[in-house]
Amino acid sequence: MSAPDPVVPVTEVLIGGGGTAGWLTACFLARTLAARDAQGVRVTLVESPEVGIIGVGEGTFPSIRGTLSNIGIDEARFIKECSATFKQGVHFRHWVRAPGEPGADHYFHPFSQPSQRPGGFELLPYWLNGDAGPGVPFAQAVTMQKRIADASHAPKRAHDADYLGPMNYAYHFDAGRFAALLAEHGRALGVRHVQAKVERVELDGAGAIAAVHTQEQGALRAGLYVDCTGFHARLIGDALGAPFKSVQDVLFVDRALALQVPYPAPDTPIPSYTISTAHEAGWTWDIGLQDRRGIGYVYSSRHTDDARAEQVLREYIGPQAQGLRPRRLELQVGYRETQWVKNCVAVGLSGGFLEPLESSGIGLIETAAYLIGFLFPYDGAMAPTARLFNDLMRERYARIVDFIKLHYCLTRRTDSRFWIDNADPATIPATLRDKLAMWRSRPPHRLDFVTDLEMYPPSSWQYVLYGMEFATGLRPGAVDPARIEEARREFGMIAQMAGRAQADLPLHRAMVEQMCRKAAGGRSSRQVA
Repeated sequence: MSAPDPVVPVTEVLIGGGGTAGWLTACFLARTLAARDAQGVRVTLVESPEVGIIGVGEGTFPSIRGTLSNIGIDEARFIKECSATFKQGVHFRHWVRAPGEPGADHYFHPFSQPSQRPGGFELLPYWLNGDAGPGVPFAQAVTMQKRIADASHAPKRAHDADYLGPMNYAYHFDAGRFAALLAEHGRALGVRHVQAKVERVELDGAGAIAAVHTQEQGALRAGLYVDCTGFHARLIGDALGAPFKSVQDVLFVDRALALQVPYPAPDTPIPSYTISTAHEAGWTWDIGLQDRRGIGYVYSSRHTDDARAEQVLREYIGPQAQGLRPRRLELQVGYRETQWVKNCVAVGLSGGFLEPLESSGIGLIETAAYLIGFLFPYDGAMAPTARLFNDLMRERYARIVDFIKLHYCLTRRTDSRFWIDNADPATIPATLRDKLAMWRSRPPHRLDFVTDLEMYPPSSWQYVLYGMEFATGLRPGAVDPARIEEARREFGMIAQMAGRAQADLPLHRAMVEQMCRKAAGGRSSRQVA
């Protein structure tokens, strides 16, 4: 039996690596652990000035609003300095069927919850019963957001408070600018910033990290080390040997080509959603920032080659792609089932990556930072916290894999091997197969989900499930005949209110520009507590 790890109170946290993962974690921990307080835990971030930012996707999930609010960044400042725009959901094109085939060519995953008045009843069974009207998509029947986003309106108004609005929303932003803003804010919160290149990691006799040795600053020591070194995983992988679990037998994409495409005119309307278009061997993301579009093709190297992938990307963009050279990225799709080993915890790409389809990357960084901050082992007893952290993160990753696969496996496309393989039951995790089997005879229920382990709420599963035209049979009694007329009135009211909301909500670009003017004319940041 090995000797127990020594227990020493943790007074120093060392974060290896910058970028979004490093600086978002640094800001959250500094805020949570009171880094500026003499009695607090000191947070140091070491990063090499030579390392760039991956920034595959520039989209987020609505949880980012709570995170930015918690660390004390004004919304207007964030929007101005990060070239940010609002994101109300994801617009999926050609995921159900190939272009030109009869039937709907798109569906929408909005962020707002399905409408349900206090004390009211759930509308999903009545939509399945056809009470919303023939051919009305689920997302359009139960929320105003699809109509608002399709009309290029913003999710909030100028007088709404920071991070609040009538519609639920997230953001698109420039990843490089976001990291720079977080770095500036982190230093204001008391984070010690060290620019140095990590040369090696020293382990102690118990196999824990004893020091991180840098070229410029020598040995850096801490009680807890946070690995934000990206796919390299210098600490958790190279030094501590935590194994990486690939999920490419389930999620096939492993390459990306990305371009930054300028707008043809300064007043070009900006979609307030990510446009995800399915192609023969993957899908393109199309994200509107203030002065450009971020466009990329995520694809499977087993189903196409790089030359054909670039051709698909250029054909999607059209003449505006002329003269632009795409950035090529290799993606390691999977995660470490053990992300906290001894006195080291992984955050961001060093812990895992599950492709950018539903913007899980930054959401997982937020989750990890939150868990570290609120489960923090002040007394140095790492093992219990590590076990809990590993259990929570492992289960969350597994559920995200299921959710992303849901988008692929329900396709009706048979025009390429990529889509045929994605619909093969052998590539669907058993946990997802079980869900789909149950949902054939009943709609998803909150009991199908464990709140603390889920990144995506039940409504997100419903939007994708029925956007992909999944068929659910209704059991007898699922719909109350006495309430059918009430449900029909509710569907009509949602459609009517969507029209009123469009009149109340500004156009998306106009709202973004107003927020930028607000940031330029007022204080750029909240008072740091």
